[in-house]
Amino acid sequence: MSIHCDVSPTEIKQANIPHELFLTNMVGNHILMAVALGGIFGSAPWAMLIVPLVSFAILSYTLLRARRSRRYDSWYVMCHWQVCARRSRIFMAMLGLLLVVAGLGSLGYANGLMIKEAAIALVIGIGILPMMVTLLVLVMIESDALYHANQAKLPAWVVARFPRPSGDL
Repeated sequence: MSIHCDVSPTEIKQANIPHELFLTNMVGNHILMAVALGGIFGSAPWAMLIVPLVSFAILSYTLLRARRSRRYDSWYVMCHWQVCARRSRIFMAMLGLLLVVAGLGSLGYANGLMIKEAAIALVIGIGILPMMVTLLVLVMIESDALYHANQAKLPAWVVARFPRPSGDL
């Protein structure tokens, strides 16, 4: 359920920024960049670390900017930053899980505890697959949030958590 807000076109443009940043990270970095770097994986497997490093940088910026928006942005814009911050935390947790599982698979293989195929199955099954499903779900949800930002709407949960200040009418 979403709630319609009376906001200016400038606020609508500013509220689009966190959603566009989040979607750029998801689609541009995690899908397009990962596919591009996958082509050189055989000769430079370390290059795949660029994707999570760029992602953590963008997600960290989103979290810091969302905290800052509580003091400096209008209520409507601040609420949209909070929506993206919540989703950024979810995705950071999934990236963290992927990195932990990849590290465990690598250690297991390097120490002779796993054969190569078992390590790959561990990383794909417990790390990459859940992360990719989360990514696709977040892309769909965030696309909807971008549409709602353009329609001057907010999710009901964010309005309940961050009520509009009485002086901000």
